[in-house]
Amino acid sequence: MHFDQRTQQALRDVGLETDDLRAASEAVVEAVETDATALEEFFDAHDTVYSDMDMAHSASEYPEHAVDYLDLTTHANEMRGWLRFDTWGVSVEDGRVLPDETVELTLGPTINARVRFAPDRETLE
Repeated sequence: MHFDQRTQQALRDVGLETDDLRAASEAVVEAVETDATALEEFFDAHDTVYSDMDMAHSASEYPEHAVDYLDLTTHANEMRGWLRFDTWGVSVEDGRVLPDETVELTLGPTINARVRFAPDRETLE
């Protein structure tokens, strides 16, 4: 079970039993794995994506990125990996699929921000 001891106690205090905690924990693990798969599929499906990333060397409000791959691993409620573009890459921690045909990733050092990606610029506007 990935809930820390304080969280487990708080959940018990509101009436959840150990079996309920285990079921909730398993549901979180499944949701993280499902999201990781969907995120990888998003980047696999697009040779080029656009982002709302603030890039000093880009003249565009929504820079274009040639995608090489997104490789994610999961452990309990954690998602980590590497996003590789044609000329650079960045570590990824966490991500989610948004309802507007975009995805959002937390990018690590050098970016240190939540960044949305879309198959076209118009979706980000």
